[in-house]
Amino acid sequence: MRYGLFSPSRQAIQVVEEFYEYEQTGDYSNSWELLHSSMKERFPKGGYIQDRVHVFMGHFGADTFEFEIGEKRKLSNWKMTKESKSLHSVFEVKVTQFYKGKYGTFEFVQYVYVTEEKGNWVILWDFKT
Repeated sequence: MRYGLFSPSRQAIQVVEEFYEYEQTGDYSNSWELLHSSMKERFPKGGYIQDRVHVFMGHFGADTFEFEIGEKRKLSNWKMTKESKSLHSVFEVKVTQFYKGKYGTFEFVQYVYVTEEKGNWVILWDFKT
């Protein structure tokens, strides 16, 4: 999906919304397509899909979830891992997922990172710790 008419921060939020809407419906194939190339290397498509189904539906016992997009901020020098190349225009976005599963109700908070790669806005996660 192209977001050319919106500001970079709005485009970042829109790709996060799209990613979690796919994840919410179990469409992990399309959510994987929104990942940065570094993420795709780290999580090949078949394994990603299998892991997401296994963890979120299998372990949590939840068919779906609700989500809320929270604070965002622009970062000018960010790395996915300690060894990664620095990215100079990244948005950090706080996402909270709300699950009702076999073990009760709980929230899962994750900071996701969004940057532009080859004209598309894409998702990254932080693996520095």
